[in-house]
Amino acid sequence: MHSTSNPDLAYVSLPFDWKGTPITEKGRFVNHEFPFNNSLLMLLKWQTQQNPQKNEKQNDLWRLNVPDQCDFLTSKRDGIVWLGHASFFIRMGGVTLLIDPVFFDSPFLRRLSPLPAPAEAFTNLDYILISHDHRDHCDEKTIRLLAANNPTATWLSGLNMDTLLFDFTKSKYIQTAGWYQQYRTEPAIKITYVPSRHWGRRGLRDTNLRLWGGFVIQFANKTIYFCGDSGYGSHFADVGRIFPNIDYCLVGIGAYKPEFFMSQSHTSPADAFSAFQDTQAKMMIPMHYGTFDLADEPLGDPIRVLKQLDTTKGRIKYPDVGVITW
Repeated sequence: MHSTSNPDLAYVSLPFDWKGTPITEKGRFVNHEFPFNNSLLMLLKWQTQQNPQKNEKQNDLWRLNVPDQCDFLTSKRDGIVWLGHASFFIRMGGVTLLIDPVFFDSPFLRRLSPLPAPAEAFTNLDYILISHDHRDHCDEKTIRLLAANNPTATWLSGLNMDTLLFDFTKSKYIQTAGWYQQYRTEPAIKITYVPSRHWGRRGLRDTNLRLWGGFVIQFANKTIYFCGDSGYGSHFADVGRIFPNIDYCLVGIGAYKPEFFMSQSHTSPADAFSAFQDTQAKMMIPMHYGTFDLADEPLGDPIRVLKQLDTTKGRIKYPDVGVITW
């Protein structure tokens, strides 16, 4: 096993020894703790077994609440705005960021909740963050539109994502980082790429050739941890040690059943709750549910389960799509 990084980017200060992002001799990235098992037998087991929630899923009428009018793009207020699934709009002191924007239907995905603003209205963005190459996080049509409407935006992602993003954007402003490396940004904001337990692929032969991860965003006295797609692991506690004053932990709760297959790449509501506690963040915002049908659970199952587990007395926020949270 080897390690790699972007030699042009610095590391944040770490309380443990870190040689760099692990990579195989064949150039494929691996999780630092739990190598991803992409066994065809596991996939076939999932696809051929009966879903115990099949009838419940077919009859589940739950949908995300999206207000008819959302003013977050014209407002000057700082805050976090959930756009559905893992997409977020963030404004901090006038600096605007977009994370994992997926605005449209595609042959692979169909939105089951509307976007809270017209796709063409996302302009004057400073940073656009893409956590990894999966199509429910890295959508070509969305990225091409955003690149056309935000020609000076800086694109931030993981190692080896630059070729893909350049093909979509033709932008001169693309930075890719290894885990625990900090991007070059304006002085007011710091953005660090951090590990997640996941994997990458867009085609048949490119498995794990592009890195996956999450982001820690620091501005003035606020810190936001976007966990990215991830199974449960020690990296949540590690991030909490490195960034001891996280205000908001944005963590996935959906696409988690069957757990024998999904748990290595997505946190269940219970695992997400444990991850939130590991980070010692002040607040949790659940994501990665309610927008796309990606797994066996009914659409409203993840949020119902999380609310049953919630003993925090207000430390978990349940924002509607398109509403500013701060």
